[in-house]
Amino acid sequence: MDKFTINQLNLYYGDFQGLKNVNLHLPANEVTAFIGPSGCGKSTLLKTLNRMNDLVEGCRIEGDVRLDGEDIYGEMDVNNLRKRVGMVFQKPNPFPMSVYDNVAYGPRTHGVRNKAELDEIVERSLKNAAIWDELKDRLKKSALGLSGGQQQRLCIARALAVNPEVLLMDEPTSALDPISTAKIEDLALELKDRYTIIMVTHNMQQALRVSDNTAFFLLGEVIEYDKTEKLFSVPSNKKTEEYITGRFG
Repeated sequence: MDKFTINQLNLYYGDFQGLKNVNLHLPANEVTAFIGPSGCGKSTLLKTLNRMNDLVEGCRIEGDVRLDGEDIYGEMDVNNLRKRVGMVFQKPNPFPMSVYDNVAYGPRTHGVRNKAELDEIVERSLKNAAIWDELKDRLKKSALGLSGGQQQRLCIARALAVNPEVLLMDEPTSALDPISTAKIEDLALELKDRYTIIMVTHNMQQALRVSDNTAFFLLGEVIEYDKTEKLFSVPSNKKTEEYITGRFG
């Protein structure tokens, strides 16, 4: 079952073409990794999936992006889209408020006011992000006092608090130490039962460890897309092989 289908997608920033004729089917309840050198379109495509590129001046999109068969650039309300498709960024970006208020922020925005309900959402989201035990006695303390790894898991909890269907992760561990990285990778594997996860990573070992499918990007094009194991063991394109064996990139 495909969660996202992308057909003939071209994206331009002014005269520069950032994505060229991208066609991808991203399955539900699996982890899909986007790999490739810097500036090759991975994050650009990720931000297309929840219309973050709408915020970039001069950005123009042609083609078709569908979530459960529905055109996200058609009639779909962008706030509803971003509720369904959450995002975690490269650098942890907790709001300068308490741990509790960080997680409750989204539900409050969507009209949840009842304290018991908010308490339940905060606890469930922090548990889902595997950080409840570390933070349950610090809910009233500022999120800015947490370590980088804790901040990133808090940001995942914040994204999960509005019950998304998809979690986009833009290099979620690149600013973290190896132990925090392992925790986030374990978390991605746990969460895919309930969410569809699409992750941009520079780390090919990470793609191998956590993803079911991998797309390799080069200069705005998808060069190859396959099951992760197959793409890494028997790539069908020479450029993919050169990249994953470290001959360039």
